[in-house]
Amino acid sequence: MKSLYGKFVAFTLGTMIMSALVAFLAVNTFYHQLLKGKNDEKNMEIALSLASFIESEKNLDLKDFLQAQSATGYKIYVVNNKKETIQYGAPFRVYNLSQEAVSQVLNGRVYHGMRDFPTETFVTGFFSDELANTVGVPFRHNGTDYALFLRPDIKFLFTEVHYLLGGMVIVMAIISVLVMLIVAKKLIDPITKLTEAAKKVGEEQFSPELDIDRRDEIGQLAKSFQHMTVRLSENDRIRKEFISDVSHDFQSPLLNIKGYAELLMDSSVPEVERKNYAKVIQSETERLSSLTKQLMLLTSLDQLASPLRKEAFRLDKQIKEVTLRYRWLMEEKGISLSMYLDEAKFLGDPSFLEKVWENLLSNALKYTEAGGTIDISLTNRKDELAVSFCDSGIGIDEEHLERIFDRFYRVDESRTKEIPGTGLGLPIVQQIVQLHGGTIHAQRNLDQGMTFAVNLPKA
Repeated sequence: MKSLYGKFVAFTLGTMIMSALVAFLAVNTFYHQLLKGKNDEKNMEIALSLASFIESEKNLDLKDFLQAQSATGYKIYVVNNKKETIQYGAPFRVYNLSQEAVSQVLNGRVYHGMRDFPTETFVTGFFSDELANTVGVPFRHNGTDYALFLRPDIKFLFTEVHYLLGGMVIVMAIISVLVMLIVAKKLIDPITKLTEAAKKVGEEQFSPELDIDRRDEIGQLAKSFQHMTVRLSENDRIRKEFISDVSHDFQSPLLNIKGYAELLMDSSVPEVERKNYAKVIQSETERLSSLTKQLMLLTSLDQLASPLRKEAFRLDKQIKEVTLRYRWLMEEKGISLSMYLDEAKFLGDPSFLEKVWENLLSNALKYTEAGGTIDISLTNRKDELAVSFCDSGIGIDEEHLERIFDRFYRVDESRTKEIPGTGLGLPIVQQIVQLHGGTIHAQRNLDQGMTFAVNLPKA
């Protein structure tokens, strides 16, 4: 396969050749269609004036006169009535004048060879140095009839200025080709570097060095590629950590289930301990079930850019319904719940937002000790709905706040003894809120506990 540089050079040279060919055909057609007749007429006037002057001057030295005229830039071909020919000036390239044309002029008629010269695609009539491409006029001198055939000598038309212009065009063409080759090289080099870097990324080498310092489209492409590489590297790291975390989170409860199941098989174990082992197995099974459900939810959120089925619903009623489901746990732990909910309608996916409030409330209940308080508020503002869950629990240290929305991140395993956690609840909450165009922030209270603030923009 040809390189892009070779294709660029070949295309440019082909374009130059094609444009030169088209220009030649256009100019040639223009000459044959419009200028050829005028050129014939102009040269016919010159030939007639020469013939008239010769006939008016009885003592004229015909040979010297015609020699002098040819020196001014003309080719002159003279035939007398005895069919004797005399050439003045440079010779013609082709002597193809027919005898009929000679006889026509000797008989007193003019010859329009330039006007009637055949039109050919790749032959410009103006430059065709043929004897047939002339004008012919009759004249009489010292009792002898002559036929005079005349055309301009092309070499005399190319003066010093024309040579300078021609040389300038050639030099410009050479410089243009050289500059084009240099520019093409500079354009292709960064693309080659990007290609090599892309191959390395394909091999999961996410740190290719790109020495491309440009401000044009290629420079923007290089910056976008580097940004993409950074994102891919981060995604690769997250993917590997995710696999590792998932494996760990599945392995631990499976090992516990296996160990306690083996203990249950021992008939000598007292009934009380057997029940305790069964509770542990049940707890670990529920943990695995919860983990599987949350992983399926995360997969659903990751695979679709907008997996939302939006509809208008009362957000305040939804939050109330969620709190009612956990009323038994609040009463069991003696936790006091206060709610300040403005009436608010929201356009969103009710099923996903319901999981947001469930996760935030279950976290508050999990980490709030008996006799504590939970405050839930919904404020209907001009441009957004602000929801906050504030508890008086054990809280989270400041150094951990930046990572609590990372998947599988848990501050302390000892915090999950009462209600097993998976480390996926808050990441799910954040992703659902972001899919609705909102934000979520976590803040440690001044006295104790945590506050989670969710802001949802109004449609």
